[in-house]
Amino acid sequence: MAPILMNCMGKDHEDFIKPQLHVKNPHLDSMEEDILYHFNLGTKTHNLADMFGDIKFVCVGGSGNRMRAFAKFMHQELGLPGNTDEITDICEGTDRYSMYKVGPVLSISHGMGVPSISIMLHEMIKLLHHAGCHDVTLIRIGTSGGVGIPPGTVVITDKAVDCFFRPQFEQVILGKVFTRSTELDVELAEELSHYASEMPDLPTVIGKTMCTSDFYEGQGRLDGALCSFSTEEKLEYLGKAYNAGVRNIEMESTVFAAMCRLCNLKAAVVCVTLLNRFDGDQISTPHEVLVEYQQRPQNLVAQFIKKRMGLID
Repeated sequence: MAPILMNCMGKDHEDFIKPQLHVKNPHLDSMEEDILYHFNLGTKTHNLADMFGDIKFVCVGGSGNRMRAFAKFMHQELGLPGNTDEITDICEGTDRYSMYKVGPVLSISHGMGVPSISIMLHEMIKLLHHAGCHDVTLIRIGTSGGVGIPPGTVVITDKAVDCFFRPQFEQVILGKVFTRSTELDVELAEELSHYASEMPDLPTVIGKTMCTSDFYEGQGRLDGALCSFSTEEKLEYLGKAYNAGVRNIEMESTVFAAMCRLCNLKAAVVCVTLLNRFDGDQISTPHEVLVEYQQRPQNLVAQFIKKRMGLID
């Protein structure tokens, strides 16, 4: 029997225009305690308002080490007192995610793929809700495979699309398929693009990001343990993606965009490309070059945060 397709875009769009964070779960109000299990935090064991009430920016990325490095980088960029070596992992009691707080910036790892980032987002959004945060901006920073653009290009996502190039995320709930919009905040994307244009040696484009459920076959790679298609079929598919406006491929953007939109959170996806997928599948770029590439989204987001905070003109 075919799954029931339920389109939530109309009502969700109306809710999205509300200015404040909106957690869409009526059951939370009746819970005596909310345990954020994968963060090792809870509403009874921690004073979340004291710990996180001043958060204005949440930056998320796949790697725990990378998000720790980003936290140290932001500590220096914001001119905060203290030694960066003293920045500790708030979630050190669990091995699922890492979380670091530097001033009004929260830096969190989300692992790889839609399921991993989805779990993190549920608990992170509830964390912001319990802490009473408002006017929070979320940005995913990371790496990706480029589609028809040079390695090292930073892609600011305007729409996250699925493998059929549709701007939607399908969530199966109790045997029903819910379709959710994955459009991101246009003004935020344009603001980031404007700041990027002011920075030297930061090639940047705004385009669609394709989110897949797999790194190998799902992204048309020829180098996995399994491959059921030819080089010509791969290139034809990538050509269709490029013509549809796709400029990079990763594995988290659709659920990130959908959940942020549903909860009225302004969000952006800023990923650097490590290779052009038309030219190959394996990443053979020297390590020191990759490190510099990975710093590019962080530099842009740091510039954005400092401008928003009024630290620079």
